[in-house]
Amino acid sequence: MRPHYHINIFWSDEDGEWIADVPDLKSCCAGGATPLEAAEQVTLAMDAWLETAEELGLPLPEARYVPAIYAARRAA
Repeated sequence: MRPHYHINIFWSDEDGEWIADVPDLKSCCAGGATPLEAAEQVTLAMDAWLETAEELGLPLPEARYVPAIYAARRAA
């Protein structure tokens, strides 16, 4: 079973679109006209990233990223 990775979604003025990225997967990101489209596109990118790692026999990264708001709650 693959880990469940956190996805960040944010607006990029520079790109003029919504960006979704997966902090635990190096260079795994995608864009879209809406937050939902960016999430759908990054899901496809994530699947390709993980499939490639598996084909190359590379270990899948642990899902470690925790947004600061949740990390602060855990620390309290």
